[in-house]
Amino acid sequence: MAKVSDLASPSATRAILDRFDLAPKKSFGQNFLVNDDVIRKILELSGVSFDDVVLEVGPGIGTLTNALLKHVRAVVAVERDADLPFVLAHTLQKWEDRFHLVKKDALDLKVDDMGDLRPNLFVANLPYSVAATLVLDYFWRFPFIDSATVMVQREVAERMMAKLGTKNYGAYTVKLSMIAEPVGHFIVKPDSFMPRPHVDSAVIRLNRIASIDDEHDKEVVNIASIMAEAAFASRRKTISNSMRTYLSGGDVVRGRILAVLDELFGAAGIDPQIRGERLAKQDYLALATAFLERD
Repeated sequence: MAKVSDLASPSATRAILDRFDLAPKKSFGQNFLVNDDVIRKILELSGVSFDDVVLEVGPGIGTLTNALLKHVRAVVAVERDADLPFVLAHTLQKWEDRFHLVKKDALDLKVDDMGDLRPNLFVANLPYSVAATLVLDYFWRFPFIDSATVMVQREVAERMMAKLGTKNYGAYTVKLSMIAEPVGHFIVKPDSFMPRPHVDSAVIRLNRIASIDDEHDKEVVNIASIMAEAAFASRRKTISNSMRTYLSGGDVVRGRILAVLDELFGAAGIDPQIRGERLAKQDYLALATAFLERD
C-alpha cells in the first residue's frame, strides 16, 4: 500500500530533524507523528476532499500537512516555532501555491491571518496543552469551520464525548455540545509518535450543529456557558450551592444572574437541589433563555 505521507516514519522524521539540526521541543509539546496508518485513518475520519480548505495547527515538519495537500484544495497552517518555517518550505515545496503558513501562536489566530482563505475543516495533531481550548474557541470564533478532526489526549476526547451523568461529563462537555457533536473517534498509542508521549491519544471528529453568528444566539450560548461553569464549580454540591459560590464576587453579569437565580430555576423548571451532571445542554440553555428574557 502506498504511503499517505512521505514523512510518516521514524527514519524520515529523524532525517529531516538531523538535516536542520533540530530536536523535538518539550516546551512546545512537540510529538511528531510517525505512523502512516494513523494519518490514513485521520484522512478517512475527516472525509477531506479537493473541495475543502483545511485549517491545521502545529504542522511541525509537515507530516500530516503532506498528506492533506494531496487530498484538499489548500491548507492554512499555524505554527509558533520559529525554527519550523524553514523546514516546511523544504518539505512542502511542491505545494507552496496551496499552502498558507501563519507564524504565530494558534490561540491568537485571527480571520485576517488567513488571507482570502476560509477553511471549512479543522484537521490537526494538536499540542495537548491547548487542545481543548482551541477546539471550543475555533468553533466559536470561526463560523465557517464545519467540522474538527483533531488528535488530542485521550482523556480530553473522553470529556468531549462524555454522556450525561458520567464522571467525564462536565462544564466543558456542556459548552462544546452547544456547538458541536462527536461523530467518530479512534485511539492512538504512544508508539505512533517520536518522542513517545506518556499517555494514549485519540483522534476525534466533531461536526458543527449550531451556527452562532447571530448576536442573540451568541448571547444565549455565552450565558449558558457561564451557567455550566457555575454548576460544575463544586461538583459534589447541589447546583444551587455550587452556582451561588461561583457567581458571588464575580463580574457584573454573574452578579445579575446570582440576584435572580431562584427565579431562573423556577422559570426553567429545574430542581435546584440536583447536581450539575444531571442537567443536559437544553437545561443550561433554558436557564440562559430565562435570564435573558427576564433581563
